[in-house]
Amino acid sequence: MSDAYTGGCACGAVRYRIAGEPVFMNDCHCRDCQQRSGTGHGSYLTFPDRSRVHIDGQAATWDIVADSGNVKTHAFCAHCGSPVYLTFAAMPDLFTVHAASLDEPERFQPQAVTYAIRRPLWDVANPAIPAFEKMPPM
Repeated sequence: MSDAYTGGCACGAVRYRIAGEPVFMNDCHCRDCQQRSGTGHGSYLTFPDRSRVHIDGQAATWDIVADSGNVKTHAFCAHCGSPVYLTFAAMPDLFTVHAASLDEPERFQPQAVTYAIRRPLWDVANPAIPAFEKMPPM
């Protein structure tokens, strides 16, 4: 296992390297994450310092307004379509990657379930992980 977190899209056209540790790892059940992942949730690692992120390749992006009213920008590979990362207009220092985009996905260790209010009954979560109806208080 390397110290930096590395990963990218399925075809390798978009790659990232992140120095430092994530401040939050979660499974999110909001409708946006469900629709984008094609399943019951999305899994994410959020890093506190965007300046420690290096990206190779050009991701395509699209914006969506979150339940909070803030704009999230989704970045994905224009070649293979793989979702790779998210950024947030209201929190420009944060950088969030999809857990499945990691080169070492076993480094993902969820700390919380968010938007549990929208979790489908068939998407069973580990009961030991704290679950929040929406986002946890900061």
